[in-house]
Amino acid sequence: MSEHPVVARGLVKRYGHVVAVDQVDLTVEEGDVYGFLGPNGAGKTTTLRILLSLITPDTGEVSLFGRDPQRELPEALAGVAGFVETPAFYGYLTGRKNLELLAAFDGDGADGRIDEVLDVVELTARAGDKVGGYSQGMRQRLGIAASLLRRPRLLLLDEPTHGLDPGGMRDVRALTTRLAEEGMTILLSSHLLAEVEEVCNRVAIIRSGRIVYEGSIEDLRARAATQRYRLRTSDLERTRLLLLGRDDVDDVTLEREELSFRANEQTVVDLSRVLVGAGLGISALIPEAASLESIFFELTEGESEPATAEAAA
Repeated sequence: MSEHPVVARGLVKRYGHVVAVDQVDLTVEEGDVYGFLGPNGAGKTTTLRILLSLITPDTGEVSLFGRDPQRELPEALAGVAGFVETPAFYGYLTGRKNLELLAAFDGDGADGRIDEVLDVVELTARAGDKVGGYSQGMRQRLGIAASLLRRPRLLLLDEPTHGLDPGGMRDVRALTTRLAEEGMTILLSSHLLAEVEEVCNRVAIIRSGRIVYEGSIEDLRARAATQRYRLRTSDLERTRLLLLGRDDVDDVTLEREELSFRANEQTVVDLSRVLVGAGLGISALIPEAASLESIFFELTEGESEPATAEAAA
């Protein structure tokens, strides 16, 4: 296993007859903001628990910076921090006191970094308040502050904006981006497409415990097998009938004086020649970039199960 921040190979975890994680492979590279994306119940949290050695896989291997967290504790978690599901604190204690307790466990000068991490997550003004009075967003940010006490090289966040209002989501995303810009590697689990698209440079999509795509978000868009186009011609009805007669063109609709359809790039090249040959003038042929949302649903709701960017194409 290499010394990448995260390498997982062939992870399997069963609960009775339910296969929660099924042959999961992941590779997180240094400096990544890596989105672990999938519907609720797809296996994200179970995988994160395996990575942090909170549960043991039935089969497979994990490496964090070259060390196996299943066999080399606590060394394998050096430089690793984060939380799975909602971070838990003592509600009757202040935010600062909670951090002081955690710093005492961590040692290594963590107590001297409390003011620094409170400032990073913008909780300095509320550090003296009891956590029981914190909003959900403040609790999430306090969870990140607790993780930062360890000065991690790798930060694992499980649904960090879960249950937050739009303002809280914005604050956590901005904080994640800022930490990444400072050189921290981040593995962010989420079911929110916009969140991953906004902050992550690479992504793995999981469905029913299996990875159906791993690669960059840009490659995911670019390698989509088909793309939607908008078309305006001199005779929309003749053009519509021509498109409907082709097996390589799908989802043809007519809206607001233009046609919309789905096809791959080579089909569009051929189609433009056919239209001109039929005496139809083309006034506009506009590709619409495939959204992460549309590709996500194709991968998580379709029948195929590609495991790489190439296979997804």
